[in-house]
Amino acid sequence: MEAQANAAITLVVALIVLVGALFSLLAALGIVRFPDLYTRMHAASKAGTIGSGLLLLAAGLHSLDGAILVRALAGFVFFILTAPISAHLLAKAAHQAGYRLTKLSVIDQLPQKEEPRRL
Repeated sequence: MEAQANAAITLVVALIVLVGALFSLLAALGIVRFPDLYTRMHAASKAGTIGSGLLLLAAGLHSLDGAILVRALAGFVFFILTAPISAHLLAKAAHQAGYRLTKLSVIDQLPQKEEPRRL
């Protein structure tokens, strides 16, 4: 019975690793293929976050230790919470520094130059 449980866990871990690696591959392809900084950053933050998080989750499941699994889940949640925020702030800083959207983009919702705020 224990051998069947180990085989099932190994199969689940293999599937999670496969999906995580696929997301990471899609992130890498997006970085290479997309036309401008903003779309590349989108690919890296979305697909890279899910890919890295799934690989971390698979490592936690493979360990068969509850404490390691909890740490892996905490790392996954950390990825999910911080990557979109950091990508947004980097994109806003790039826009203010003068990086423009590609001509294929439909709309630019940020003003061209923000005035500095006074405290």
